[in-house]
Amino acid sequence: MLQTALNLALPELILAIGAMVVLIFGSIRGDKAHDLVAWVCAGLLAAAAAVSATGALGVAFNGAFVIDSLSVFAKVGIYLFSIVAIMLGGGWLHRQGIARFEYPILIVLAAIGMSMMVSSGDLISTYIGIELQSLALYVMAAFHRDDARASEAGLKYFVLGALSSGLLLYGAGLIYGFAGSMRYEDIAAVAAEGTGVGLIFGLVFLMCGLAFKVSAAPFHMWTPDVYEGAPTPVVAFFATAPKLAAMVLFARVLQDGFGDALGQWSQVLIIIAVLSFVVGSLGGLMQRDVQRLLAYSSIANMGYALLAIAAGTTMGLQALLVFMVIYMIDTLGFFACLLSLSRDGKPIRRIEDLAGLKKDRPGTAIALTALSLSVLGMPPFAGFWAKVYVFGAAISAGLWMAAAAGLVASVVAAFYYLRIIKVIWFDPAPGGVDAAPRVPRFVAYVAALFALPGVIVLIAFLDPITASAVAGLGGG
Repeated sequence: MLQTALNLALPELILAIGAMVVLIFGSIRGDKAHDLVAWVCAGLLAAAAAVSATGALGVAFNGAFVIDSLSVFAKVGIYLFSIVAIMLGGGWLHRQGIARFEYPILIVLAAIGMSMMVSSGDLISTYIGIELQSLALYVMAAFHRDDARASEAGLKYFVLGALSSGLLLYGAGLIYGFAGSMRYEDIAAVAAEGTGVGLIFGLVFLMCGLAFKVSAAPFHMWTPDVYEGAPTPVVAFFATAPKLAAMVLFARVLQDGFGDALGQWSQVLIIIAVLSFVVGSLGGLMQRDVQRLLAYSSIANMGYALLAIAAGTTMGLQALLVFMVIYMIDTLGFFACLLSLSRDGKPIRRIEDLAGLKKDRPGTAIALTALSLSVLGMPPFAGFWAKVYVFGAAISAGLWMAAAAGLVASVVAAFYYLRIIKVIWFDPAPGGVDAAPRVPRFVAYVAALFALPGVIVLIAFLDPITASAVAGLGGG
């Protein structure tokens, strides 16, 4: 029994044991071991991805740890995007003089927490996974400890994260009190007999805590400041793998634990999604800092992901996975472009600093343009097809008004992406840009290719895999 459980948890064991060994090695060798530690951490994540993709499915630790097709899909995605985050961070941190061996280790530790989140089968394992991820992310937000903005970002993230954890714990306590169990399976059995007021209150508090983790409005307060203050490679990581983990957890909690209460939690999700549309699309209009603008874009895009979950169907869950993968590729490519750009050794952060990019770096200008058009959902780019999946699932579930609100938000958000494109192609350059690092430039080009024309292959690859991934989860 124990042997089976350990086999199911082998990816997490590889990461946990490997991280401890590498941490000891880094403590002995110091920051000069940063590059070697980064390669080892990337290898650990690759090994964990391979084991997850080829391992057996099952349930371990008395139902607290679930390995199914959905968790396998999410884990492989989390590990792969974490590897790219390590690759993007190394060169940038060296150029800024803040390379520390702890950076890749923190990403591995966060990946362990995310693995537990997507495999959680009860409220205790859910909370442990969230906190393990969050503690690593708090430190990463303030990684540039000599920078006041980074320290402020880390402190804000920590304080507001503690508040969200309180909401989540209070909701979990209410659910346990009225359901008599922490396991989603048992909670679902109680909810099938009727969801009382206490259980609904607990669910709402739980959803509020999870909404904070995905930076959905009105629990988005930390997002703009953290995106602006944290180092750029850290923000690139924040915007990808943790969002996928939190969204899969969101879907698992609601579908596995409260599938029969769809009428109650769907209404709450629709409200959160529409608020995210409004805050994300309107808030981004006034931004001049690119990372802060991407924060508001993230808020709006998490609204689309929540709308897919609100559909409460297998089609909605598949739309969620397709949307999240395409969103993460676009976002990672966008940040890779930023990481490859600097003037006089200083990173480019403001929109007006992108002026004249068509002359100095035409390849990056084309990549940024393609990624901007994809994120705003312009046909036939990848982001358009991602939203087609979401809107199709929402309309099939009868959520016409919410889908219409999302469509209007896309039109409004198009303004700030088109402004970026206008600055790149039509404004005069304030000065030359520095030579481009190879790794971020390569990642940006690959992501731009996936935006178009690679989206044809990407969708053909994702559609059957995501359909298989959600086949065993609740919904209908």
